[in-house]
This record gives sequence, structure tokens and C-alpha cells, in this order.
Amino acid sequence: MSQEIAALQPTLLFKHFDALTKIPRPSKREEKVIAWLKKTIRDLGYEPITDAVGNIVVRKPGSKGHESAPRLLLQSHVDMVCEKNKDTLFDFENDPLQTYLDGDWIRARGTTLGADNGIGVAVSLALLEAKDIVHPPLEMLFTIDEETGLTGASALKPDQIEARRMINLDSEEEGIVYVGCAGGGDTVGRLALKFEAIDAAGFEAATLFVSGLKGGHSGTDIDKGRGNAIKILGQALRALLGAVPGLRVAAISGGSKRNAIAREAEATILLPTGEIETALATLQNLQSQIVQALAPVEPGLKIELTPNDQAPRRVIDAAQIRHILDVILALPHGVLRMSSDIDGLVETSTNLATLVMEGDTLAIGTSQRSLIDSVKAEAIAQIQATLRLGGFEVKSGAGYPGWKPNMNSPLLAEFKNAYTALEGKAPQALAIHAGLECGLIGETFQGMDMISIGPTILDPHSPDERLNVPDTRKFWDVLVELLKRLA
Repeated sequence: MSQEIAALQPTLLFKHFDALTKIPRPSKREEKVIAWLKKTIRDLGYEPITDAVGNIVVRKPGSKGHESAPRLLLQSHVDMVCEKNKDTLFDFENDPLQTYLDGDWIRARGTTLGADNGIGVAVSLALLEAKDIVHPPLEMLFTIDEETGLTGASALKPDQIEARRMINLDSEEEGIVYVGCAGGGDTVGRLALKFEAIDAAGFEAATLFVSGLKGGHSGTDIDKGRGNAIKILGQALRALLGAVPGLRVAAISGGSKRNAIAREAEATILLPTGEIETALATLQNLQSQIVQALAPVEPGLKIELTPNDQAPRRVIDAAQIRHILDVILALPHGVLRMSSDIDGLVETSTNLATLVMEGDTLAIGTSQRSLIDSVKAEAIAQIQATLRLGGFEVKSGAGYPGWKPNMNSPLLAEFKNAYTALEGKAPQALAIHAGLECGLIGETFQGMDMISIGPTILDPHSPDERLNVPDTRKFWDVLVELLKRLA
């Protein structure tokens, strides 16, 4: 199947994308992809410049007759969100992605595809190799660790980049050009757990598992009304505690990434002997209610209870687990406010992202986004207050800035002209409720004229991620036309 993808048109682009899918590149563990990129760039006849954190810059002279045109920066990030289905055996640090064609779409079996932002990396490599494309002098910037904090972009220095016009290649909707984005930040609460030893005699151990949800990107998909597995786990445990007196909870977990909507969550529980049928009936009724409420968005939701052969020797204090469930149910998740300036655009949101037991500590991870810094601060304060009321110690990260739209951008005007010339219609110019590196780059490189474009990618940050092949061809053709105009 990989050969089929490498042979797609445009060949240079899909050849490099296919090669990249074989290179492990989890966020914060990008050593293998950095080494591969440096070798690939050198094999193409150029010299990569690597900074202290691993960002790579490479420069290509303008095509013949266009050497003196203003330089253009093409920017992408090398890391990917590593999500997989629970029944998929896969090691993101060592295994190549199992890609395949599904009609007009490229997918990966049971895992994220990494088209976010692998297709942007492949574009820059294809342009480095291309001999017949008219273009101005180019700079390619490959940043690390975009998905877990934008730390690569944060580490950039003003003298690393010469260009003052930039195309970010990290957008996911063909026909739309982004000119602004939300800023964001993470808030984590930690709670010291109280355990008590328990004699498993008289109990049946079981695993409560929430699955079948779509998940997705906590920015671009937050307004789609999708279920949150951590929230549903909280509802399920609360229902069970009401229906089955004496039930005990030994462990809880859910979600995996701060920028992904939680798709799966689970708990290890002890049921008093003879109460399994009551528990199953309670969960079946709850699942029916939730599916009805979320239909047709989440028809695949499953709330399952399966026997566990290894009975836990300790459980969380009964009063504390109820307190924790109150916090999970009280924490907001989803859209907090829509934009009053741009119709249909989410202004502010929060994502209940992860639930992790770290030894004797429970950590709840969340992320907040907003187009307005002051409103983002309000959202963070709301999450902090809710966690503190639950007895959690709270810490919020420094976050990252938003990118203020510039509708008078000369680069935007040129893109619109190029797109209209090829497609016969104008593209939409929008802001996006997701974090792009443009905000940080704009702060570091003053006066940078920026746009963000990309082909159609659906369900990024989830194992349903897929790249549309025809739209990728359109995206490439428009980019080539734009480069000619900018030369």
C-alpha cells in the first residue's frame, strides 16, 4: 500500500510524505525524525542549520532570474500527535505508520496518520528537490514539539530567519486561508490520594471502560458536540455508586493528550458479590441515555464492564472518590463563548483532557483556548477555581499567544489571486480556534507577514485522521502558482 501512496500525484510531495510516515516522531522525542531530515536535506544538496533545541532551517536560492526577489519562509512542525485505538498494538517510538489508501483518503491503521503536520514537512522537502518550479529565495523552517507546548517556536531567536513573509503549512481545510488563531494554555490539578487496604473476599473485580467516541482536535473539533470519555466515566461511576452500595474504586484514568478530546477512559472497581447484573443494567440504561443525547454525533459509544482477574489490594477512600467525581462533573468542557466578531467561530473553549494516576497522586489535565488573551485568562481562572474547590493543587503553564488577523496582508492578497486564478472562486479568509506557531513567530520576527494554508485533513489528533488526496493536489497546485507570483 505504501508504494501506492508514494506514486500519487504530485509525485515529489507524496514520495516525501510516504517516507516521513516511516519515521517515528512523537512530540518531545523527535531525535529520529531530526536525524532523518538532516540526512534527507543533505542528500538533496543543501545544508541544514540546527539550533540548540532541534529546529532546522534550510535555504534555497531563488529560481533562475528570480534570485533577488524578497525571501519567503515556509514553516511546518516535525512532531505528531500519537493516538491509537486501545486494541491496536503499536509503538510510536519505533514502528512505521501502517498507511493505506481508502478511496480519496490516506489513513493509518488504528493510529493517527501524522498528516498534521507531516504534509507540511513533505511540501518543504518537495520544493527543495523540485527543479522546474519558479520561486523566490526560500527558507524552510522545521520546528519541534508543536503539539505539546510549541516549545520549538518558543526557542527561536531573531537572527535565525531572514524572511519577513511566511506561509505556515499547518492548516487543514483546502479552500480556506487562515490569518489568525487562538492563544492557549494548560491547567493541571494534582491531588494526593487516600487509599485503604481491602480484602477482596466478597467482591468481584471488574474494569469499567468507556470507548467508541470520536475524540479529535481540542481546538478545531471542540464545537462539534462530541462526547468526552472522562466526563462519561464520571457519570458512569456516579450512577454505579448510587445503584450498588458498597462499590469501591481502585483506579481511574482517561484521555492521553492535552490537545485531544478524550476518546477513552476506564476505572478498576470492586463490586459486592452478586451485584454484577444490577451494575450492567445501570450502565446499559446510562449508555442509552447518553447515546440518545449525543446522537447522531457519537453513535459508537460503548460503556462496558468486564471481569478483572487481578483484584486490587487497595481502593481509593470512599468519600474522596465521590469528591473527585464531583470535580470531574463540575469542570466545564467545550465551547465557553462564540466570537461576536466572526460568525460561526469559537472564541473561547476548554478541554478536559487527561485523568492520570501518578503513583499516589491523581492529575487532571485541561487546556484553554481563546482569541482574546483577557478572556483566556478568565477561562483559566475558572478552571483553577474549580480544581482548588476540590482540594487540588493547581498549576498553569505560560501558554502561547494568539495571532491577530491582518486582512490587509499583501501575502493574503497574492494568495487570493493565485487561488482564484486556478479554482475560479475566491478562498475564504478566516481565523481558527486552534494554536498555530504564527503567534510566537510573529512575536519573535517583528513585521512578519503571515498566512496559514493546507489541504483537507479530517479528525486530526485521533485514529480517524485522514488526508484527502484530490484536495492535496489542489493545495499543491495553488502553492506552486503562488510561489511563481511571489518570485
